Amino acid sequence: MLKKLFSSSIRVDVLALLLNNPDDEFYVREIAKLLQKNPSGIKRELDNLEQVGIINSERVLNFKYFKVNKKSPLYTDLRRLVLTSLGLKGSLQAVLKGAGTKSAFIYGPYASDDQAKTVDLMVIGTKTHLADEFRDLERHFSCTLTWIEMDEGEYKERRREREPQLVSILSEKRIPLIGRV
Repeated sequence: MLKKLFSSSIRVDVLALLLNNPDDEFYVREIAKLLQKNPSGIKRELDNLEQVGIINSERVLNFKYFKVNKKSPLYTDLRRLVLTSLGLKGSLQAVLKGAGTKSAFIYGPYASDDQAKTVDLMVIGTKTHLADEFRDLERHFSCTLTWIEMDEGEYKERRREREPQLVSILSEKRIPLIGRV
């Protein structure tokens, strides 16, 4: 829906990333890597969004960091529009990409029935804590997010040792969000 509303799919992806991670700053190449898009296209869209006042930038040494402008009169409406159009899965993907997550998936009741109000997540290799972003998503989607967070080494070790909880989770139906498990 958003890709038809906006003239650029890159702009939609950039907005989704920044609006789902409102407290984080990103530089051009970081955004390009997260979204797997060309840096020059990303830069052009960031400049357009900055001219309109939807995002702000700050130069630190040789890097120009971009962040959503929470004081923009469009911020609340755009955030609501992006969250609603992406749905829970798309919003989770945007938050997890912004956090640098290596791999993540949904398991449990929601994986079998997307009407379930509890969403269980396995998050592997995240560089930041996700509690604040997840609380925002819980409020918006009226659900409860529970998650298990571990680094890649811990995940590989638990899988190698066939830890019962992990084996049980991996044997259930899953909805992949990022990467492969």
